[in-house]
Amino acid sequence: MNILVTGANGQLGNEMRIISKETKDNYTFTDVVEVEGVETTLLDITNADAVKRMVKENGIRCIVNCAAYTNVDKAETDEALCRKLNADAPKILAEAMKEVNGLLVQISTDYVFGGDPYNTPCREDQKGTPTGVYGKTKLEGEKNIEAVGCDYVIIRTAWLYSEFGRNFVKTMLNLTATKPKLNVVFDQAGTPTYAYDLAVAIKTVLEDYGNENPQTGYSKTGIYHFSNEGVCSWYDFTKEIAGLAGHTDCDIQPCHSDEFPSPVKRPAYSVLDKTKIKETFGLKVPYWTDSLKICMNNMGEIK
Repeated sequence: MNILVTGANGQLGNEMRIISKETKDNYTFTDVVEVEGVETTLLDITNADAVKRMVKENGIRCIVNCAAYTNVDKAETDEALCRKLNADAPKILAEAMKEVNGLLVQISTDYVFGGDPYNTPCREDQKGTPTGVYGKTKLEGEKNIEAVGCDYVIIRTAWLYSEFGRNFVKTMLNLTATKPKLNVVFDQAGTPTYAYDLAVAIKTVLEDYGNENPQTGYSKTGIYHFSNEGVCSWYDFTKEIAGLAGHTDCDIQPCHSDEFPSPVKRPAYSVLDKTKIKETFGLKVPYWTDSLKICMNNMGEIK
């Protein structure tokens, strides 16, 4: 099966590169920029003609869309570009897949929630209440895909980190190694997600689709949630990172979100209910601290 991955030079895209070596499928990795030493096909996913040409010329049956505008704060003043990447581009990808009766795997976010107070894990059928441009445009992207009517699997995830790119784990490793004291918010709860584990889940979906090879529509089309297991705050996350790295000299203290002014109100509780994806695809999801240890060990940061 021929699979196209967009945003291939980002965190999840790089994990998909690793995962692809474990399969017999043929992958085409695309991005808007090239990285030295990494094979990348240039593709602008906001260009409908370019996307459809790429799909046709490479016989693509599945697209995994790892590309997105993810700067949550900057999105508030860059709404046009954010919408173009997060809402319009998924529609283009969905239309390309519909033309060839293929599957679109779209990565979405816990930021589609947040406007209402939650204290139980968010389910897929729960109403989206995004509080900022980033979350609103990602939710628009979901709805655009549904409206096109192609086969799709939308996976909402949260708090993504990996060995690649810039992320919370790398930031906290640096700060706890260089700062004598650090304040980290404790009033936002969620679940860290190791991008490799998400890539494994995506591979499982692709394998299931390949085995089903539907002619009348993929039976598992829909929205799913995926993160690692467990719940923590950003403060708890930081304490675990620092502890594993042996950064014991930094005094890490909990603080409130309002101590860090932001143009966006972030979800106070965005734990995702993963029951559906586990039952549908038979997934066993690792606990967040176990995956963090694996990632930090791969980075050479475990002390």
